[in-house]
Amino acid sequence: MLADLLPAPRTPAAGDGTTTVVVLAGSLLRRAQSLLSAGAHPTAAADALHLLAARAVEVLHGMAIPVELSDRDALVKSASTALNSKVVSQYSTLLSPLAVDAALAVVDPAHPYLLDLRDIRVVKKLGCTVDDTELIRGLVLNKKASHVAGGPTRIGDAKIAVIQFQVSPPKTDIEHSVVVSDYAQMDRILREERNYILGMVKKIKASGCNVLLIQKSILRDSVTDLSLHYLAKAKIMVVKDVERDEIEFITKTLNCMPIASIEHLREDKLGHAHLVEEISVGDGNNNKIVKITGIKNMGRTATVLVRGSNQMVIDEAQRSLHDAFCVIRCLVNKRFLIAGGGAPEIEMSMQLAAWAKELRGMESYCVREFAEALEVIPYTLAENAGLDPISTVTELRNRHAKGEKNAGINVRKGRITNILEENVVQPLLVSTSAVTLACECVRMILKIDDIVTVR
Repeated sequence: MLADLLPAPRTPAAGDGTTTVVVLAGSLLRRAQSLLSAGAHPTAAADALHLLAARAVEVLHGMAIPVELSDRDALVKSASTALNSKVVSQYSTLLSPLAVDAALAVVDPAHPYLLDLRDIRVVKKLGCTVDDTELIRGLVLNKKASHVAGGPTRIGDAKIAVIQFQVSPPKTDIEHSVVVSDYAQMDRILREERNYILGMVKKIKASGCNVLLIQKSILRDSVTDLSLHYLAKAKIMVVKDVERDEIEFITKTLNCMPIASIEHLREDKLGHAHLVEEISVGDGNNNKIVKITGIKNMGRTATVLVRGSNQMVIDEAQRSLHDAFCVIRCLVNKRFLIAGGGAPEIEMSMQLAAWAKELRGMESYCVREFAEALEVIPYTLAENAGLDPISTVTELRNRHAKGEKNAGINVRKGRITNILEENVVQPLLVSTSAVTLACECVRMILKIDDIVTVR
């Protein structure tokens, strides 16, 4: 149930920390169950959770360290922390700087606190290793150029048209059949088709276009062999079957407009680039991509070409990059970092337990109980690191009682150290949203009056 309730809304909010939310919510639910067994009313427990969440966010803000987007090292450290728990963690030294550079490339100075991850496109291509993953200063299409008719595969000083119409004979809007009674009529039909397509190709050539990106059509062929023949003769490079959901990203990158009709094809609607070429990125005919570089007035977008020896590694690399992008997005939205390694959870637990003594009645009892539930994060971290969880959490609590707010569990060294000095940091937004969402989920469950079984 928790798995259904939590990670789905969690991912758009911060993009990372889903496991933390589930573990926290489970621990809070166990404490809530013991409170209800002791006679506490569900509403009182839910109200105490609301108070706890607000106070916990204040504690986290007190631990926060401001960071600027110009501090690239701090951003790389945050991205590296997010990648260290992934399958491709051994490549974090490569992927972390790459993710930071890609994210910063799409931040608009006019909106400095906004990072839209839709402006970063990840293209997956089988072959080589993750070490060959690269950030492309331009655009990559996971397609090969259409050179069936001998068309060009490399164009310099490219003028690019992104079209949403078909370069093929038209079809009527109604079902019809054509009855041909002699060869003369057949010849006339074929001649009319050739003239129609040739007329379209001449208009395309007249606009100055020499690279054609054609959107995939679901009704009929977007381009025919005859069309490709005439386009090849006109020295126009063709990339067909571009997916509909890629058009917006492509036009934003090329700083051009999608063209829905041949009549609207004009030079002012074309994108310009220094070079468009088809390149091979592995063995076989399917391992080819079209790369566009030197784009004039390029939009604020970025393309990452992910490589890997098998599909599983590529998929994991893509997911890891997405988490790294989300971490950087959190820092763009709220430019603060906090220590990791269980340090914020222990600090919250201790300060909330002390604050509970200032409250009265059932609120004090509930807040104290829920404050202890936050220790599940360092406890689980120590357990997974092969340490004694009870003694580790006890020592961690003592270190924080002495004022060492950034003391956390160092998994690599197997002991407690100043976790900031080890560069184990995470965005403040990840921690605040994790605590808030876990508390809200448990409050929602506590307010359930009854369950109706539907058969």
